[in-house]
Amino acid sequence: MFIFVIMKKAKAIIFDMDGVLVDSEPHHVKIEKELFAKLNLEISDEEHSTYMGKATDVMWKEIFHDKNISLDIEQLINQSNIESKNYFSALKEIEPMPGLVKVLESFIQKGIPMAVASSSGPETIGIILNKAGLDKYFLHIVNSKMVGKSKPEPDIFLHTAALLSVKPEECLVIEDSTNGIRAAKSANMICVAYNGTSANNQDQGLADEQITDYSQLESIVGKYMKF
Repeated sequence: MFIFVIMKKAKAIIFDMDGVLVDSEPHHVKIEKELFAKLNLEISDEEHSTYMGKATDVMWKEIFHDKNISLDIEQLINQSNIESKNYFSALKEIEPMPGLVKVLESFIQKGIPMAVASSSGPETIGIILNKAGLDKYFLHIVNSKMVGKSKPEPDIFLHTAALLSVKPEECLVIEDSTNGIRAAKSANMICVAYNGTSANNQDQGLADEQITDYSQLESIVGKYMKF
């Protein structure tokens, strides 16, 4: 008896941003740790890592609930967003991940539609992608505020698939965080885990594939897109 495995065929690629397109996670960690210190919050690195991939407002709401902070939550979220925006605005440039631009150029030449789905704030996303010179490669740039729910919920990926006019199962997602991978798989999408420097302490076991370098991505995408 022969068992035939039907491999999903992808038609579009969705990228997370932080830790995937750019090594911005260390910057986010620095900004957040400074705010934790100002608020006298004791949050371990292990606990901090559980927020990776989640939207800023979701992170602060969870901290607000767990730590019984007396400050106004909306002011806290707003202050966090302002500090993040100011921090990234002050950077002269932001380097894309090594080897990324080469594969993006290749995918553009092959006519593969691409989008970004990030949990960062919309202004921060715009600043980072612009300074990294990456915004020109993507048809859509989606943030969690546009859908109301953050990763690990699948909403941001489902919304991005709709914008790309493809079915969820026809999307290949590049993610690095546990929450992002869970969101992609909950959306019934193919998920490639990018195991970069920011992926420490992140469980990538649910991903369909894993890469440590962008030189490995094109062959994996080719396997699912048959080019």
